[in-house]
Amino acid sequence: SNSEQDWLALRPQEPSPSQCCGSGCKPCIYDVYEKELAQWERAKAMQDKSLLMGKKEQFLQSNNSELNPDTFTAFSVSSVEQLTEDTYQYKFELPGKSSLRLSLGQHIVLRGVVNGLEVQRAYTPISPRNAEGYFEVLIKCYEAGLMSQYIKTWKRGDVVFWRGPFGGFPYQPNKHGELLMLASGTGLAPMIPILQSITDDEEDETFVTLVGCFPTFDKIYLKPLLRDLARYWNIRIFYVLSQESSLEKLPQSYQENTYTGRLNEDLMKTIVNSCRRKPFVLICGSSAFNEDMSRYLKTARIEEDSCFVF
Repeated sequence: SNSEQDWLALRPQEPSPSQCCGSGCKPCIYDVYEKELAQWERAKAMQDKSLLMGKKEQFLQSNNSELNPDTFTAFSVSSVEQLTEDTYQYKFELPGKSSLRLSLGQHIVLRGVVNGLEVQRAYTPISPRNAEGYFEVLIKCYEAGLMSQYIKTWKRGDVVFWRGPFGGFPYQPNKHGELLMLASGTGLAPMIPILQSITDDEEDETFVTLVGCFPTFDKIYLKPLLRDLARYWNIRIFYVLSQESSLEKLPQSYQENTYTGRLNEDLMKTIVNSCRRKPFVLICGSSAFNEDMSRYLKTARIEEDSCFVF
């Protein structure tokens, strides 16, 4: 029926001011509303509901909940979890069942304002690529870092601004016989989505050797997730702990795949030689770490064209 009541139920809802991010999105959420309202008024005047069908989707695609490399988009914090004394995992809401649809290992840029200064920093989401309705980011906070001071104030429901995506590793299933991942600290972040895409795909038989470098055992991030991933037949995970002196204090299950000290030239040779196939290497850490790893790999006869640095 075309009663007044029915038509009112179909009238688009005006956005609340908090839904507008104020960063001049094109189209802004208010533009979308104006467009939908005009469409509703036209349909109502012609008493033809079919004019309302199928239009909604295209507005949803272009409103300001979509990540965009050119403009910042508002996302709200849905949870904050402290992983170690200085590292946090933040979860952000995505509308409905949408997902960020990043390529593997891509990063996004955060905008913060601290004491009137605008700061921008890049972080890599660690949530699976196809995660619906949310994305998660691993962030290490530094005592004196400007951005860290801003990030530490985040609570559930706060709105923060991201843009992207940028970079990434063009991963293709089964392209490489084995991936050797060398990650230091939060350098673990871009490795996680790649690992998950391999374990999620039954057709992908790529071997992976992940080497995670951390100062101490309790500084290792995401232990439960890594433990689950290591149960797959094609995934091995080693830890290199630079500030642990002995393995005796570690849980039994960690002792056989953990090394103490630094990841040096000799250990690199050992690890490369233990790979089941000639590895393609992914490296992510500080610039000093990345340089060291590239140097050690050369002596282990891994050429530059078999390496990718995040």
